[in-house]
Amino acid sequence: MAYTTIDDSEAYFQTAPLWTGNGSTRSITLGGETDMQPDLVWIYNRGGTYASPVFDAVRTATKFVESISTGAENTEADSLTGFNSDGFALGADSNSYVNRSSSPNTYVGWCWKESATAGFDIVSYTGDGSVRTIAHSLSAVPNFVMIKCRSDARSWVVTNTAKGFTGRAFLDDTDAWEANSGEFNDTAPTSSVFTLGADYRTNKDSETYIAYLFRNVQGFSKTGTYVGNGNADGTFVYTGFLPAYILLKSTGDNDWVCFDNKRPGYNGTSERARVNQANTALTSTGEYSVDHVSNGFKFRGSGGGTNENGTTFMYIAFAEAPFVNSEGVPCNAR
Repeated sequence: MAYTTIDDSEAYFQTAPLWTGNGSTRSITLGGETDMQPDLVWIYNRGGTYASPVFDAVRTATKFVESISTGAENTEADSLTGFNSDGFALGADSNSYVNRSSSPNTYVGWCWKESATAGFDIVSYTGDGSVRTIAHSLSAVPNFVMIKCRSDARSWVVTNTAKGFTGRAFLDDTDAWEANSGEFNDTAPTSSVFTLGADYRTNKDSETYIAYLFRNVQGFSKTGTYVGNGNADGTFVYTGFLPAYILLKSTGDNDWVCFDNKRPGYNGTSERARVNQANTALTSTGEYSVDHVSNGFKFRGSGGGTNENGTTFMYIAFAEAPFVNSEGVPCNAR
């Protein structure tokens, strides 16, 4: 059996090169060796207290929900205006979401391609207020699920198989993981459906929702948990690939933290984005530093949001390159 079926991670995930807003219509090219038309684009303003909009091709361009907010879906004609063959198009951005011309105005964008091969599915549905199942097209059990109500102000609900579908965390705040049967009816998903309870955050009658489902794909993506050790020789998390992107949160009260391979300072001095709040990206040495290595990631500090001693963290990560490709050839870290 091949170690991975995905030798070219850039066909399914890329972090866009950093860009500076100019307040004019433009296109952002992903810049990888492989062209990729994204179906999900999550944009973060690195320098200011602005929204972190999430766009997808199912809801179509100009429509977004914010990772920092419970708010309903917005439509802005001059925000993200199209999903291009190798990137995305931006409007003049008069409301400062994606292309602000005045400082602070530097951005990063995380981009995924919807694909059963790469283990990512986008599902739009309307709630009915009763226990039910919703079909997905992964042809395998999803390991990480995020759901956001589009039509009203509701928190983002996040769960994963590592913690079990008997509880959830909220992407838009710092609240601890909590056991709750309302969102998923204490029922794990199958290779064809996921189950919803009657909770208003995931299934209120007549409300509309968007769900992002990910499954683990060997050599490309992985979700799981780890326990922090609170020191500079930090916890190592094995993924089986060199990470391009890591999203994590403690199961206690703390921020959702994101690292990627395009923002300056990875491996030694790490810039972390706290995607649950409107706040500047933070660069630090030591305390929150994380190394991206050929087969996983390792913390180099005791930061409470990433490596607190004895604390369990949940994470999802996506590859820059597999540890070993489908021909059995090892790939190197930086």
